[in-house]
Amino acid sequence: MKRRDFMMALAGAAALDALPRSVSAQQKIARVIGYLHFATPDYVPGIGAFLQGIREKGYVEGENLQLEYRWAEGRYDRLPALAADLVARKVDLIVAFGPPPARAAKDATSAIPIVFEVGNDAVESGLVASLPRPGGNATGFSILFTQITPKRVDLLCELIPQAKMIVLLINPASPTAEPSIRGAREGVQSRGVQLSILEAKTESEIDVALASVSRLQGDGLVVAPDPFFNTRRAQLVDVAARHRVPTIFYEREFCEFGGLISYGSNLADASRQMGVYSGRILNGEKPADLPVVQPTNFELVINLKAAKALGLNVPERLLATANDVIE
Repeated sequence: MKRRDFMMALAGAAALDALPRSVSAQQKIARVIGYLHFATPDYVPGIGAFLQGIREKGYVEGENLQLEYRWAEGRYDRLPALAADLVARKVDLIVAFGPPPARAAKDATSAIPIVFEVGNDAVESGLVASLPRPGGNATGFSILFTQITPKRVDLLCELIPQAKMIVLLINPASPTAEPSIRGAREGVQSRGVQLSILEAKTESEIDVALASVSRLQGDGLVVAPDPFFNTRRAQLVDVAARHRVPTIFYEREFCEFGGLISYGSNLADASRQMGVYSGRILNGEKPADLPVVQPTNFELVINLKAAKALGLNVPERLLATANDVIE
């Protein structure tokens, strides 16, 4: 190499080294994911589990991955516009947390890949053609929150053996409402108890609904799985305790807020697996070929402090089978 060419090469290398680190980092960002969530940034479990999963497939936020966060803050009416904005920004993939975000994403695009997490039936809701062969631009995780409603009714009746009336709280604006009602009816029939249904789609309606349980002579309450209820965990737990209503929830996080009992999938694990699926799709696999995953294990969590406050003696069988007992 001639001396002049060698010196020019050295000068070019020095110029690259002098570039601001922020510019260098921006140049590494190759893929963009739209993160469409029903809640707020402080939602637990949070983004960490998803980022852990996608990191397993070689993607690190701020290095070769950028996330466009869109939070609905519990308002379903905001989701279509948020999904449309992500499509307009031409993201490489959309991850959608909850049935309403998944529906909004699916309605917004048939081209951009979607990885969803839903608590209802992904086939019944029209997100995929079948679980083993989704067949379109969407796949993900059906965490069976509505499908195991009969089991929640059964657990609550085991905790309250004298129960004659079980009350189900639903959000009538949610796609989880109807399947939850069907499941609750199945559960009370097997137990020979009656069922009453209460509705709440706003914060104030939650207070009114739970205050009505005693008027209906309800012995226990089943909270139907719903993203809006996820955003009101503390309120639901506090109001149930104030009205002394034994309540079973669908996520362990309710028990960590002081709730009595919960039965459902591990959300942190599902979020991690969503990250893995997202990485696989970014690496070239097609959503149509990736089967919708369903959990095989469910968590039973019991809060003994809450049981004591309600004057309940938790049966030994429940304690023995619980995955976690909060004392």
